[in-house]
Amino acid sequence: MVEEQQDKERKRKVETKDKGSIRFSSAVPARVEEVVGRTGKRGEAIQIRCKVLDGRDQGKTLRRNVKGPIRKGDILMLRETEIEAHGLAKGRK
Repeated sequence: MVEEQQDKERKRKVETKDKGSIRFSSAVPARVEEVVGRTGKRGEAIQIRCKVLDGRDQGKTLRRNVKGPIRKGDILMLRETEIEAHGLAKGRK
C-alpha cells in the first residue's frame, strides 16, 4: 500500500513537469527554388516550388502553398513531404 502511494506521487511529479514543456513535431528542411504566384480566394497564399534537403525524400522537388512573406532561397521546415499542391490555373476566360 505504501508503494502504491509512492507510485502515485511519482506520477504526479512527472505530470506536472510535462505541463510546462514544449514538444515539437519532426520537420524536414526544404529550400525555395521558385515563387510560382499567388493563390487563394484573395491572393493570401503564395505558391512555391521547393527542393527537399534532408530526410526520406531528399532531392525531391515539391509544389507547396505558403502563407506569409517568402522569397527564393529561403529555407522552410516541412512537417510532411508526401502531399503536393495543385498547379495554378492559367487564368479565367
